[in-house]
Amino acid sequence: MSPRRVTLADVAKIAGVSRTTASLVLSGRGRELRISQDVEQRVLKAADELQYRPNIVSVGLRTGTTRTIAFVSDTVATSRLAGDMIKGALEAARERGVMLFIGETEGDPELERLLLHAMHDRQVDGIILASMFTRTIRVPKGMAAIPAVLLNALPKQPSILPAVVPDEVEAGRTAVRVLLEAGHRDGIYLIGVGLGARDMPPESVAAVERLRGIREALGEAGIKPAGGRSCPDWQPEYGLDATRALLETTRPRALICFNDRLALGAYQALDDFGLKVPEDVSVISFDDHPIAAWMRPKLTTVALPHYELGRRAVDVLFEEIGRDKADPHPEGAVHRVPMPVRERQSVTPPGA
Repeated sequence: MSPRRVTLADVAKIAGVSRTTASLVLSGRGRELRISQDVEQRVLKAADELQYRPNIVSVGLRTGTTRTIAFVSDTVATSRLAGDMIKGALEAARERGVMLFIGETEGDPELERLLLHAMHDRQVDGIILASMFTRTIRVPKGMAAIPAVLLNALPKQPSILPAVVPDEVEAGRTAVRVLLEAGHRDGIYLIGVGLGARDMPPESVAAVERLRGIREALGEAGIKPAGGRSCPDWQPEYGLDATRALLETTRPRALICFNDRLALGAYQALDDFGLKVPEDVSVISFDDHPIAAWMRPKLTTVALPHYELGRRAVDVLFEEIGRDKADPHPEGAVHRVPMPVRERQSVTPPGA
């Protein structure tokens, strides 16, 4: 037979007070209602001796909250690359005394629908719908019925849901500033995208926004990118092929690779042509993938702030949970989280 659960009545009996008094003390309202310090200490001591834990179901029925939130993603939980998003969300939830339920859809729309319904059925106080890569998504039906936040995703259709995403535009500007501060003003080429609107991976928010930031920062300095090589996918082999093709026609002074995996391929191509990083060609990239610190020389890159994204999503979700239901709901705001630069060894002044 399983042991009987300790109840509030048990605590009150041991402390020699009423159930109501015990409840007020344990909910933190003892001082507010002028319950004496002696009584308060007796209740707390009794609760500690009995190892009393409040019945969360009963608390939820009384307060209308369950002290739980959901984190539903495509592949964030099973990916080593973006796992810090969950770590940030977990720690932010724990600081609020809230439990985080995690569900993974593997990109299956039907599984996503079932998971969201399951979270609704468990009466979570709010939902974070997250994506492994920054992208636009069609917001599932019914998401507006409960406080919710999009994480690493933007809605394809008008939506009242707020979104938390990395500040990719400013990241593009940051990459250019690093090169400009090192003295680079010409021979700057892009690896991963071309200069045309269609010369980039389809539906890539990062590609569009990073290119926008790069163009803005170069334009403000009176510079144009010397050229760009589009890649069908941002993997090392495509970075290798694109950089090889570039080197067959010209000698760049600096490369802006649109992620670290492309930069890995670019390093190999430069080595094949007898060029050294950064003495002959400076290289800067994005994401701060673990390979960036393993490459030789170590790669300067603008980091995806996965941990900060997860924490910010929980903060925004609780702003939604605390919103007065009578207030008109604003159009979904986009919260952009800064992407810090990790300065390492792959950028030097031209000709240094």
